[in-house]
Amino acid sequence: MTEALTPDALVTSDVSGASGQTPASPVAGAVPVTSEDVQSAVYAIADRSRKAARRMSQANRAWKDRALRAIGASLLEQQKQVLEANAKDVAAGKANGTSAALLDRLTLTPARIEGLVAALENLAGLPDPVGNVVRGQTLPNGLRLRQVNVPMGVVAAIYEARPNVTVDIAGLALKSGNAVILRGGSAAAHTNEALVRILREALDSVGLPADAVQTVDQFGREGANVLMRARGKVDVLIPRGGRDLIQTVVTNSSVPVIETGEGNVHIFIDESASEKMAVEILLNAKTQRPSVCNTVETLLVHSGATVLPAVAKALRSAGVRLHVDERIAAALGPDVETVPADDEDWATEYMDLDLAVAMVDSLDEAVKHIRTWTTGHTEAILTNNLANAEKFIAEVDSAAVIVNASTRFTDGGELGLGAEVGISTQKLHARGPMGLTELTTTKWIVQGEGQVRS
Repeated sequence: MTEALTPDALVTSDVSGASGQTPASPVAGAVPVTSEDVQSAVYAIADRSRKAARRMSQANRAWKDRALRAIGASLLEQQKQVLEANAKDVAAGKANGTSAALLDRLTLTPARIEGLVAALENLAGLPDPVGNVVRGQTLPNGLRLRQVNVPMGVVAAIYEARPNVTVDIAGLALKSGNAVILRGGSAAAHTNEALVRILREALDSVGLPADAVQTVDQFGREGANVLMRARGKVDVLIPRGGRDLIQTVVTNSSVPVIETGEGNVHIFIDESASEKMAVEILLNAKTQRPSVCNTVETLLVHSGATVLPAVAKALRSAGVRLHVDERIAAALGPDVETVPADDEDWATEYMDLDLAVAMVDSLDEAVKHIRTWTTGHTEAILTNNLANAEKFIAEVDSAAVIVNASTRFTDGGELGLGAEVGISTQKLHARGPMGLTELTTTKWIVQGEGQVRS
């Protein structure tokens, strides 16, 4: 189940200092201010971000990579403080009845911090996208043309209960020469405060502007609303979270939005799939980390496949609740515990140990089901039939289409992007995992020797 926007990412009435520096805790010492005061403060933050973005756009790769490595070193050095802050947020989440899936996203561990540091190191090892020549030519009149990647400028992100996103988005924004404004939500307030402080201190330590990373968490819901309306001050806004958060931002923002969608992810097992591969992939795709968007939520099984009993028993042994149609229930019999599925199940991104399972009689029927219920994130086919694999690839229109592998690979780090801002399910500007290049735009450079148009 996804968390709605209102309980976390936008709603909080607490407001503290408006300096734009590393904020005081959003949950302590709050001082109420008017909407006009919040707008003025957020606009001032955006103006400082614009100034910082100009400096970041001129930083060379070596400089930016030093900053990424400085952030990683600081995260390890201050791991104890980060984990203590995170423990406060997790305790508050448990007290407030936050779902297990969201608590998992909220929780940081030493291993997860090491993962963040590794992602930063991977980013440092990637080529700098800024200045990359997309295409170029010399015209018959002698004009020399180049289209090159350049930073977006000021990137804003609104997300919920995901402190890892604070580091991931900041790292990607910095490497691609941008400044970033973060709204991480009240559920991770203490953790994000600690992380933003570390990010800013690390930037300052290598001579880059600390204001390249700022937050509006201290201004609560009104700060997020102002950020969404800051067209002309913020270049692009990226929401990351549940359906309610994303759709609220898309609907209410006047700043251009890159929509990162929910993941109602499908796997289709055709009649030629091997039992061993099907069991291993389904267990990985459903149980490795069920709270994330690339986890499988619906399994479609060809009526001629022989792997269903083994797959179902393995999933049940792993604690997965199977929401099944009548044909699956009949095929499995009373030995495998199931619950009846309805249309709501086919539309649900569980983000938990739940899986909707349906039987289909053909690849065409599987594709029809996917087209009806997909969110356009990731779909996979398990098959030993090359023609079926090619047909599935051609006919399924999602950001990622996978053959004979886990859907968990739809991830920026797994696909060699270093990290990701999110998985874009729209078709304009970016689609799929958004890495460094997706946080740039392009400009045309035209060089001549006195040519005039006739």
